[in-house]
Amino acid sequence: MDDVNKRYLILVVDDEERIVRMIRLNLEHDGFSVIEANSGVEAINAVREKIPNLVVLDVMMPGMDGFETLSLIRETSQVPVIMLTAKTEEEDRIHGLELGADDYVSKPFSPRELVSRIKAVLRRTEGTAALEDTDRIQVDEHLRLDFGKREVWLDGELVKLRPTEYRLLYHLVQNAGWVMTYDQLLAKVWGYEYRDETHYVRLYINYLRQKIEKDPSNPKYILTERGVGYRFFDYKRPLEQTG
Repeated sequence: MDDVNKRYLILVVDDEERIVRMIRLNLEHDGFSVIEANSGVEAINAVREKIPNLVVLDVMMPGMDGFETLSLIRETSQVPVIMLTAKTEEEDRIHGLELGADDYVSKPFSPRELVSRIKAVLRRTEGTAALEDTDRIQVDEHLRLDFGKREVWLDGELVKLRPTEYRLLYHLVQNAGWVMTYDQLLAKVWGYEYRDETHYVRLYINYLRQKIEKDPSNPKYILTERGVGYRFFDYKRPLEQTG
């Protein structure tokens, strides 16, 4: 048992008692505290009242499914969410990520894999909170970054970034002018457990571009190095022409 994990409260949401029991046993074996919900409504109430550190949320539930539940959770909370889904189509996985999920695990799954993913997401979340750089970066007349305060400003308006988006931007900016490969970004932002999940990088780069680029289809800040990765333009030099 890992005593460090005792400070984490995990909410497990699934209408199948067998699945909930199996997840609970494995999480408690690793020292986590666990609470349960068997429906979307119970999950939303538990997030509000118990304030868990992470939610494991099944997609296929009667009544309010996991996608709808996640949407409602995201209206009031940024708690990390891992989706459980029996669906293997990429569009279904991406749908959950687009709604604000932090990760997904496909059924049937190994309990140890799920526990490993939970630990990775918690590390990532805490790592985001720990990222600090007191320097304020004026990228150009439009974009200003303050990593000390974890703020991003575009044309004087505060841009709301999810923790993973913020962490991805941080590492890109800290390596401005240098190409960061898919493997490097996955390791720094998601963790080494995600080395084969290159679509995560593409998806979250798209999210960032939608939020900070004037023309996401013709970006000037986050540039693509095809087949290799991405780089943030070197803001210490004159703004380059991206074509």
